[in-house]
Amino acid sequence: MKAVYISEPGGPEVLEVRDVDAPVPGQGEVLIDVVAAGLNRADVQQRRGFYPPPPGASEVPGLEVSGRIAGFGPGVSKPFSLGDKVVALLAGGGYAQQVAVPAEQVLRVPEGVDLVTAASLPEVAATVYSNLIMTAQLQPGETVLIHGATGGIGTMAIQLAKAFGARVATTAGSDEKVSTAKAFLGADIAINYKEEDFPESLRRQNEGKGADVILDVVGAKYLPQNVDALADYGRLVVIGLQGGTKGELDLGLLLKKRAAVVATALRPRPVAEKGAIMTAVRDAVWPLVADGRIRPLVAKTFPLDQVGAAHRYFDSGDHVGKVLLVM
Repeated sequence: MKAVYISEPGGPEVLEVRDVDAPVPGQGEVLIDVVAAGLNRADVQQRRGFYPPPPGASEVPGLEVSGRIAGFGPGVSKPFSLGDKVVALLAGGGYAQQVAVPAEQVLRVPEGVDLVTAASLPEVAATVYSNLIMTAQLQPGETVLIHGATGGIGTMAIQLAKAFGARVATTAGSDEKVSTAKAFLGADIAINYKEEDFPESLRRQNEGKGADVILDVVGAKYLPQNVDALADYGRLVVIGLQGGTKGELDLGLLLKKRAAVVATALRPRPVAEKGAIMTAVRDAVWPLVADGRIRPLVAKTFPLDQVGAAHRYFDSGDHVGKVLLVM
């Protein structure tokens, strides 16, 4: 089969398509003929040498795919059949024509979604639902601040939070993206972080109140502002480190607000935890996709042999929604 490897840490030019042996499904795994794979920030960080795969995971990048069941390892208990249309959450290996994955991390494609577009869903749905709902316990009527409005995480988080009855604020880096977040994605408040101080702007537009929940992909660079932007009893959930790993935390302000800071990562979690998250996604998110309250957004697709071009486009930040590789 063909798969993408990283020849050395660097830019998109280090991504190479190679002919390699197809995977053999192990205990409890299913084999998937991949139709499409989603690009994620973690893939970029792995390409740059900053985010190696967990022990035992494939060196091939790619954390989510869509495709068809092509085979079974021993001990698969989930009721799949050959040819079933599915999506899968991976620890790695998605940029390839086939992948073997624990059956717990595989779901049937939600109703009404084509098989290519479905590749845009598993990683972002699992990340957003597990952090906003399972970890932060976002409640109807609360205000949530979502950074990175028009990326894959942002577009899913805005829609999911609205569907759960929250008031949604978000940040973006241009007036065009701010308009997209409000008019197209349904955000109640959208802030151009390059022109405004987002904690101050949030309070001004939210009756003087900060955010009950903040979903942050930036990390250290935003830590002081995020704590500033929290409401009393607020919950800051850090899921990305685009702005660095070490920041200054004002514990006094955190104590005054009785607030919490949580940091989570999906990729290194055990199979059982990922399986529980995927089951929750199936039960809570797939119905919202099926009835149209959440729309999977694909910015652009690229064939596998243009993986370098796909990463250059992803790195540009011009996309609204997901970037996909099609096999």
